[in-house]
Amino acid sequence: MWRHGMPRRWLVSMRARPVRILPLIMLFIMLMAACGAPQATVPLAPIGARPTMIAPQAPAPQRDHFLRTPSLQFGVVAHLYYTDRNRVLALAQIAGFDWVRQQVHWKDIEAAPGVYYWDEFDHVVAAVAARNLKLLVNIVRSPSFYAPGNGGKPRDPQVMGDFVAAMVERYGEQVAAIEVWNEPNLAVENGGRVTPEDPGRYVEILAECYRRIKAINPNIYVLAAAPSSTGVSDPERAIPDLDYLRAMYTYRNGMIRDYFDVQAMHPGGAANSPDWLYPEMPGDRPGWNDHSTHYFRHVENVRALMIEHGLGDRQIWLTEYGWATPNTTPGFEFGNLLTFEVQADYVTRAVTRVYEEYRDNQGRPWVGNMFLWNMNFSVLWEAQGNPLHEQASFSLLHPDWSPRPAFIALQGLHQRLKAEQGR
Repeated sequence: MWRHGMPRRWLVSMRARPVRILPLIMLFIMLMAACGAPQATVPLAPIGARPTMIAPQAPAPQRDHFLRTPSLQFGVVAHLYYTDRNRVLALAQIAGFDWVRQQVHWKDIEAAPGVYYWDEFDHVVAAVAARNLKLLVNIVRSPSFYAPGNGGKPRDPQVMGDFVAAMVERYGEQVAAIEVWNEPNLAVENGGRVTPEDPGRYVEILAECYRRIKAINPNIYVLAAAPSSTGVSDPERAIPDLDYLRAMYTYRNGMIRDYFDVQAMHPGGAANSPDWLYPEMPGDRPGWNDHSTHYFRHVENVRALMIEHGLGDRQIWLTEYGWATPNTTPGFEFGNLLTFEVQADYVTRAVTRVYEEYRDNQGRPWVGNMFLWNMNFSVLWEAQGNPLHEQASFSLLHPDWSPRPAFIALQGLHQRLKAEQGR
């Protein structure tokens, strides 16, 4: 997520060394048993073995049917690399989540064109599957030999198609959904600059990935990337999210309609209640209240845009949403206006609003999945000596692994809503 005048939220890089885990102090007796289970792994190639080489796959024909969830699902964003992932996933189950979203840096896997070293990601995928959770993979950061700048989108769509095809071939049903890139309207996600031509480039990449994924496994959800919710228009910073989506939807006479199942979205929240929306019901917090992108209900504006462009049959998935709490990161001062208790209240009210109100004229949910940002970043930042980083402030867990009020509130809400859904 990224807002007016706010720095981009970076994922914690834990690939250099393991995380030092603090002692677990939990309120749930059943977690003790869950965490005692052996961690799932898959065999890795021995040292010196030939790396995986995957040949390009043939394009898939276009389909008339696009995937959607029959009921609202519940997910959480987690960081599962080089940490006690078994504990993280046990907590996700206890909280009642159905899905886990893990971001994958493509450049860390493809060492040379067509040469893939999956390594730690093998263990991540196996651990999620062992817990009977569904995995949404968000792919970002091109290798330097495919993209200009620092990890921007690839110049040639086919090379990303090769990568996603290799991933789907390797993991099969263990990867349930793939989100193709992250917040593509930000310059930082595009090698340092974003221009009006970029939405069309992204659509070509999305179409290539869709064809390659569906040719191997048509049951995988393919998500068009969530733009950052922002009104900023500056090539060095961002394109407004609605402008970017509009350009995607109109590129080459709307070709995108054939190449995605779900539109991902990252609604903002700042310090605003999920019941408010600018301009008709602006928030009363000081600052961060004068633009619709500061509000959770901005998702309604994205839905209206999709309907306008004939895409009302596609669901939206919120692949990041949440509210910050007190932190020391410049640009995220709105978190200092909220307590852990208010965070819990806002999160549960957002879920309730989506469940009760975001339905089409047939009564079907038009938001199919909600991934809370985030589960365990507080633990990771504590290990790096910065427990008040803004990423940590969004977490469901305290740095000592104990649950924050939002964790407990969601646990009860998920249980009730699943019972109402008959699952």
